[in-house]
Amino acid sequence: MFKGKKITYHDPCYLGRANEVYEAPRKVLESLDAQLIELKRCKSNGLCCGAGGGQMFKEPEPGKKDINIERIEEVIDAKPQVVAAACPFCMTMLKDGIKIKEKDAEIEVLDIAEITARANQL
Repeated sequence: MFKGKKITYHDPCYLGRANEVYEAPRKVLESLDAQLIELKRCKSNGLCCGAGGGQMFKEPEPGKKDINIERIEEVIDAKPQVVAAACPFCMTMLKDGIKIKEKDAEIEVLDIAEITARANQL
């Protein structure tokens, strides 16, 4: 199901920077025979999707662009077919960004648990 697909992983702030869990999700994705593509800002240098800062619950602060749009632009530049996440807030922010950029036909946002479940259905 995921063999040969290009998958990128968005490091959630709480799992990654707060708890230093970086490699375990990547090992799961690598076990699928997928091509894991790292984002420009990842692991301890990862870019927050914005939800950890409460952006999903309020209007964006003044600036040049919303943080989830900046993150999605990095995702689009990496050219994956799937974006894996491990946080329900990240899922919402990433899916919203994909819809705004009209890339939902090209890039699927999935929780790593969904990916694992689908892979085990084979």
